[in-house]
Amino acid sequence: MLRSLLLASLWFAGTLTAAPTIHTELLFPPESWHNHGSCIVEAPNGDLLVCWFHGSGERKSDDVVIRGARWAKATGKWSTPFLMADTPGFPDTNCCMIIDPEERLWLFWPTIQANLWESALLNYKISTDYQTPNKPPVWSVSKVLHMKPGESFPTVVREKMAAYLEGKVTPEAIEWANEKFQQADDKLTRRLGWFTRAHPYITDKGRLLVGLYSDGFDFSMVAYTDDWGNSWQFSEPMVGGGNVQPSFARKTDGTLVAYMRDNGPPPKRVLVSESKDEGETWGMVYDHPTLKNPGAGMEVMTLADGRFLAINNDTEDGRHQLAVSISEDDGETWKWTRHLENAPKGEGEFHYPSIIQAKDGTLHATYSYFVRDDTGKQVKSIKYAHFTVEWVEEGS
Repeated sequence: MLRSLLLASLWFAGTLTAAPTIHTELLFPPESWHNHGSCIVEAPNGDLLVCWFHGSGERKSDDVVIRGARWAKATGKWSTPFLMADTPGFPDTNCCMIIDPEERLWLFWPTIQANLWESALLNYKISTDYQTPNKPPVWSVSKVLHMKPGESFPTVVREKMAAYLEGKVTPEAIEWANEKFQQADDKLTRRLGWFTRAHPYITDKGRLLVGLYSDGFDFSMVAYTDDWGNSWQFSEPMVGGGNVQPSFARKTDGTLVAYMRDNGPPPKRVLVSESKDEGETWGMVYDHPTLKNPGAGMEVMTLADGRFLAINNDTEDGRHQLAVSISEDDGETWKWTRHLENAPKGEGEFHYPSIIQAKDGTLHATYSYFVRDDTGKQVKSIKYAHFTVEWVEEGS
């Protein structure tokens, strides 16, 4: 099975054009080690960099590190995986990257302090030396991003929670809300446990937005900087029913939207919030009318032509389907959808996608690839897909 999968993914000759084409391959052969949560960027020289976390498990495994791999434009091949970040004796997880207008590479990830997601401490590194073949980035900056939500945080949580629960108050909902209020009142609790998943976002005004979420609060927030990390500020929280792992796009009228994983009750839909002030404040969290979400990471982006693209598990139950969709109306409806993976439930998980549009207009995606080998044991890799917008538009 694995042999056939790998043979089917061999690199093909030629260059992608505007034709509806796709190429896929695995970054490395599937293995029993946990490989999850990838993020991809395109370097100025045309190389691709991918990061993910790797180890014997996730937050409970102290051997988890951040690994990376490079696709060299000169050779058309992926490097052997290399180390990107490691806090010895602690799990390092959910990493993401972005390249800023000064062509610096940023890597964000949380170190899990006490083997609980709620103990996450957010880190970031910056590199100007990351384009050397067969070599990992050399980091010139390495810092902790200390979270300090504003003093109004507890009040905003109460106000937004009350608005979110209007018309759907139950004893269970009241108990759940009171738990969040207690967490918001505790200074340490609201400063720990925030971490990344999807690509950060740079606004037209040069503001860097880092989408964050908390498994303790089960909602999201944004860390942002207007001076490239010399100082950080924090948005008001996006409070809803399990809206986590925000990813950003911009509507034609300038509104920023955050699309989020749904960790809450039905309907199982992508959760959405909007900002009119470059990510400082956020509106009511609401269910997207059509985009399904089974409680799994997804990304949204604005294409070069202004249209929205989403990559997500388009089911309400399971991660066995992975779809790419394009919208012509700022995400209200999705005219085209095509599947990168579409397996029967139970025959693989294809999830936590990351996607970019390269300078040449083609699309590059990576995602976690969990299948079973010939003995029935689950094995894992990171899968890469390179395809054109036209390939997506061949979908219905």
